Amino acid sequence: MTTRRPTEAELELLQMLWDRGPSTVREIFERLAGKRGYTTVLKHFQIMFDKGLVERERDGQSHRYRALASEQDTQRGIVRHLVDGAFRKSSHALVMRALDERETSVEELQEIRRLIDRLENEQKNES
Repeated sequence: MTTRRPTEAELELLQMLWDRGPSTVREIFERLAGKRGYTTVLKHFQIMFDKGLVERERDGQSHRYRALASEQDTQRGIVRHLVDGAFRKSSHALVMRALDERETSVEELQEIRRLIDRLENEQKNES
């Protein structure tokens, strides 16, 4: 896993790689539908390669890029950084802020309750 976190722009490109699998700059650029220029997308991939976020393999005259870390591992690192920094190591504060900032559907709340129940049961079983 890399030690450097992706920027918001890099995260958007990584999400495309996680969805599509290994891709060329041209394929990602076309998927962005004019949101960024080709050379900007290329530069982002070069920076992500230097940061160790992606690897590349020659594919004809271009490179095919692949995310080195999974989406879940990347999310874990971002959340850990947020909890440790902005939320002063408080998972409670992070969850409360997240639920307060966005409307949460009934389905999402039910899923959160199931997660809390599972975590409580795991803690009881460890005791």
